[in-house]
Amino acid sequence: RGRLSRYWGFLLFYACLNISQQEWFTDHPHYQSNPFFVGGSSYAGKMSPIIAQHISQEIELGKQPKINLKGYVVGNPVTGSDYDDNFRVPYAHGVGIISDQLYEAAIRNCKGSYIRPTDKMCARVLNTFQNGTIGEFVRCKKSIPYTSEVPSSIKYHFNLTSRGYRSLVFSGDHDLVIPFLSTHAWIRSFNFSVVDDWRAWHLDGQAAGFTITYANYMTFVTIKGGGHVSIEHRPKECLAMVQRWLDNEPL
Repeated sequence: RGRLSRYWGFLLFYACLNISQQEWFTDHPHYQSNPFFVGGSSYAGKMSPIIAQHISQEIELGKQPKINLKGYVVGNPVTGSDYDDNFRVPYAHGVGIISDQLYEAAIRNCKGSYIRPTDKMCARVLNTFQNGTIGEFVRCKKSIPYTSEVPSSIKYHFNLTSRGYRSLVFSGDHDLVIPFLSTHAWIRSFNFSVVDDWRAWHLDGQAAGFTITYANYMTFVTIKGGGHVSIEHRPKECLAMVQRWLDNEPL
């Protein structure tokens, strides 16, 4: 107990989750045939595809109880700093948070790389950008000892979707923590062909965001007016989105 309270990390978290998950399905065997989806938002969005891949591997190995894994859902998911952090400056300019002059200086001096600057002028520009933000309520205290053994979850997304598991990736379009630009960028890096091109989706006759569907059953959705935790800010829209997706209906 004492050691667990002082040291924590993803691998330890997954070990505990895996045990509880297996015990639950063993105790409730009548649920084993039900379609099973892994879901998570924010940092849990980083863990979800990793957990889903472990489940898929256990299925292939014939481990019991067998879970009827069908796919996963992630909202405003953390993936890795190379994508997550690098799109904050372009997004901030796109929504009018920073001036044209500051953005042009960032482009000129940083040349598209807005993390770990090695150029002095780039570092100065990024410092100006950071100082322009306001301290916010701390949901998770970062001083808590936590080991992040997985720097990026992108390969797990690729592995799962390439093997035919369905995926729904959604982003609030007012999130500066994980901008929808960064999420869509790593999805596009897979070079999957487009099945249903970029278009608006609607709820109650109003545009609720935009969506695009790729091959390998991968769907990306934006939530209009949603922040970092879109299910809190736009619960009605998120419920409609997920329900349509689960029912295999077009958004």
